Amino acid sequence: MEDTFKIGSRTFNSRLLVGTGKYKDLNETDLAIQTSGAEIVTVAIRRVNIGQHPDQPNLLSVVPPDKYTILPNTAGCFDANSAVRTCMLARELLDGHNLVKLEVLGDEKTLYPNVTETLKAARTLIDDGFEIMVYTSDDPIIAQELESMGCVAIMPLGSLIGSGLGILNPHTLSIIKENAKVPVLVDAGVGTASDAAIAMELGCDGVLMNTAIAAAQNPILMASAMKKAVEAGREAFLAGRMPRKRMANASSPETGYFFK
Repeated sequence: MEDTFKIGSRTFNSRLLVGTGKYKDLNETDLAIQTSGAEIVTVAIRRVNIGQHPDQPNLLSVVPPDKYTILPNTAGCFDANSAVRTCMLARELLDGHNLVKLEVLGDEKTLYPNVTETLKAARTLIDDGFEIMVYTSDDPIIAQELESMGCVAIMPLGSLIGSGLGILNPHTLSIIKENAKVPVLVDAGVGTASDAAIAMELGCDGVLMNTAIAAAQNPILMASAMKKAVEAGREAFLAGRMPRKRMANASSPETGYFFK
């Protein structure tokens, strides 16, 4: 059964999105991304070379734009103006590419999103023709506001970036998903495969992760586990789980006994 989903003007098969930071080298980056089966690969423009520095190794040598959808992100930006400038630089470096991941951070300790600056940057970028996938808090009202202004995907955190704490508030994620007409993807906090499966079982359209794979003792094996977890969680959501019950309910039928 085909199970594609759309983000803006683009259609994808894989619901696992991966980052490119924290790997030991470009070879490990390449192997992990290939193993993950991801089609969307996010790149921190302020921290990774994709052509800004011709004399340094270029990430695009292992993540070519003809094979992957490059998703430039504004990691490291703490105000709307720097985030907007970063997206404009990415568009120039990637020959007019307009799909970007917007994140405007509130402080260096928690890396929690600054919602006020995020809303400001999103409006400016949308007016300039960008398709915005936006990292935000797990606040259903803010999610609705971002969608209403034209963001093509809402990306609430599961828990703090790089924390590996998993999905701390599944209820609010469910509310965001129930109200959204654009894709909802969990962004941040995934630590292991079960976290990714839970996000998908909630009905989320995808999961973005970096540290959970790159910081694993065996990143390639973890990339494989994450691919399977996202697929399994999606299938479980589509299948529809059994209802929860307070008391036991025998698995075998109570009629037609052969022995009494």
